[in-house]
Amino acid sequence: MMKTTIRKFFGYSALMLGSALVAGFTTYALINKHTAQESTIIVQQDSGFAMPTALFDNKAAQPIDLTEAAERSIHAVVHIKSTQLGRTQTIQQMPDLFDFFFGDGTGRQQQVRTQPRVGFGSGVIISKDGYIVTNNHVIDGADEIDVKLNDNREYKGRLIGTDPSTDLALIKIEGDDLPTLPIGNSDALKVGEWVLAVGNPFNLTSTVTAGIVSAKARSLGVYNGGIESFIQTDAAINQGNSGGALVNARGELVGINAVLSSPTGAYAGYGFAIPTSIMTKVVGDLKEFGTVQRAILGISGHDLGDERTKDKDLGTVEGVYVGTVSEGSGAQAAGIKAGDVIVKIAGKKVHNMAELQESLATHRPGDKVEVTIIRDKREKTLTVTLKNMQGNTEVVKKFDLSMLGAAFTPISDDMKRHLGVSYGLEVTGVERGKFAEAGIKRGFIILKVNGAKITSEEDLAEVLTEANQSPERVLFISGYYPSGRRANYAVELASEE
Repeated sequence: MMKTTIRKFFGYSALMLGSALVAGFTTYALINKHTAQESTIIVQQDSGFAMPTALFDNKAAQPIDLTEAAERSIHAVVHIKSTQLGRTQTIQQMPDLFDFFFGDGTGRQQQVRTQPRVGFGSGVIISKDGYIVTNNHVIDGADEIDVKLNDNREYKGRLIGTDPSTDLALIKIEGDDLPTLPIGNSDALKVGEWVLAVGNPFNLTSTVTAGIVSAKARSLGVYNGGIESFIQTDAAINQGNSGGALVNARGELVGINAVLSSPTGAYAGYGFAIPTSIMTKVVGDLKEFGTVQRAILGISGHDLGDERTKDKDLGTVEGVYVGTVSEGSGAQAAGIKAGDVIVKIAGKKVHNMAELQESLATHRPGDKVEVTIIRDKREKTLTVTLKNMQGNTEVVKKFDLSMLGAAFTPISDDMKRHLGVSYGLEVTGVERGKFAEAGIKRGFIILKVNGAKITSEEDLAEVLTEANQSPERVLFISGYYPSGRRANYAVELASEE
């Protein structure tokens, strides 16, 4: 009995020892195989403490190659020089003692000639026949536009149209087979994705900086009520890079560099670009109509989470809270009400007002879009017909001074003294057009239009543009005839369509 027990003991022991040896050998082989396939990086600080090891695949750790994207981009980005020629301005001086006793007490006027103003920026060629996109602030007020390519070819630029609300402008140079950048989909950009900022500042040929997409749908409040839904990047955007290209790793244009946020004016880590989702629509409208066909939803509101709604239980934490709905708007006709929260438009989620603006900027008046709202914590989808600023779906035509059917010149000093005024724009001729229809005669001195002082044709053109985009579309003009007779006129613009 004892011998049998001893034999069993030694048998079990041998079996266990054999199993342990096999398991140990197998584990050793697996560890060696694993170690041969992966690299281990140990990062140590100067203190001598070892940080946790990081395992990664050698191939996946290689940095992304941006050389091809840079090569495709630099030749399509141009240097733009905008020149505003000197102008004669009338300066009203403060009255002195002699004016009180020997003059009219209003002070003397002096004619001064301003110096030419020159600005620089960048632009992006988007078509082989010479259409170039840039920022409105690069060419705003320019009398002459000069364009220089990366290969030093120079052209005169012609302004096609501008859109101050998005800070975009379209210019044209006469050329064939010019280098271009393909337009990509900015909606597909992801935070953390690599991008290049390409510009042609200071006439130094194209320069390239690299960074990542830091954020999307940023609103900065820099366009005074305009449309803002910026791509934020840490790629360096310096002065002179405005109007340049933001390019993805595939060499596609995804944004137009526009804003540098810095306390000093130099790059400080924050650059902002206008997405191509907005740019494509604006450029298309400027080419086809000369002005942007802007679609309006007809609501005013704000992001969720601010002081006005943070204590309300609305059934969602993201979206746009509807504060008011405009009378006669597409939103009102569709049934959107104050207190609703817009969470989706045209199938695309809306997290904030910037995203809502960006989505609307891709549509034209007359488009029907599905708008998803949250009301009483329940989701509801409505179909909205978008309208323009005038409250209809008609095409808004570009309206320039030639459509008024009149010629103008600033009034002379003699006429100023005769009428006792310090400014004014004289109508030197009237033909068929809006002025003739309103009854305005040759010699009329325009003092104010829609409440704004008019001293030059530029002032009149600016007021005309604003009026053409307003719901009323009318010019209220006040002034004098040389006889001293005061006159007021209302010039309708809507009938032009």
